[in-house]
Amino acid sequence: MQNVHRYFLYLALVFLIVLARDAWDGFWFDGHFGAGVGSLVLLVNVTLLSCYALGCHSLRHLIGGIRDRISGTPIRQQAYDCVSCLNRRHMLFAWCSLIWVAFSDFYVRMCSMGVWTDWRIF
Repeated sequence: MQNVHRYFLYLALVFLIVLARDAWDGFWFDGHFGAGVGSLVLLVNVTLLSCYALGCHSLRHLIGGIRDRISGTPIRQQAYDCVSCLNRRHMLFAWCSLIWVAFSDFYVRMCSMGVWTDWRIF
């Protein structure tokens, strides 16, 4: 069962790259960098999903579970500590990302239908 969990983590990491690219593209208007409410909505979306996925115990095992002692490799120890920090709030990130994904989808849908206007900040 843990291997299935790990495979879905790999799939989620691919989706995070796609969502990060969408968030980046959301900051470009007619070839110029800017920000709108939609840009920030997409940025918060990928940030919350990244915190949820990167705090997964399967990633923690992949980073630190290979060795008996990770304190001898400072970069691996630092990465393990970072994932462990995110893992402490894993359920909070799960709920926040779940709600925010629904809101992001709704926001993009309303803007694409012309019901809402995506306000530009700068």
